[in-house]
Amino acid sequence: MPPPYEKHVFICTNRRPEGNPKGCCASKGAEEVRSLFKEELHKRGLKGRFRANAAGCLDMCAFGVTVVVYPEGVWYARVTKEDVVPIIEEHLLGGRPVERLLLENRRKEKAEEPPLEVTPPAA
Repeated sequence: MPPPYEKHVFICTNRRPEGNPKGCCASKGAEEVRSLFKEELHKRGLKGRFRANAAGCLDMCAFGVTVVVYPEGVWYARVTKEDVVPIIEEHLLGGRPVERLLLENRRKEKAEEPPLEVTPPAA
């Protein structure tokens, strides 16, 4: 039996306690991203072809909001509301992942950032 959807989009909406060093997708706008995915898919008449769901922790907290598209297993990182339409148009409909948002590319960005300099408190 084939899967019920061509593509399934999972948006991490996990919430961690305030101040958790890992952070969380919920505090980075995950619910708004999820809602916009659902709204845009419905508005375009794509609700039966593609499905957008909230997901629990995807364990990529530093790169949240994290989005995964199956069946390809394409991982997106630091997704904002502004990225929802490009993901729908370019990836879901066009078949081309949005390169600038790919987790692997975002990890490189993070690695290229200069180390944070911490100034010790004055004694």
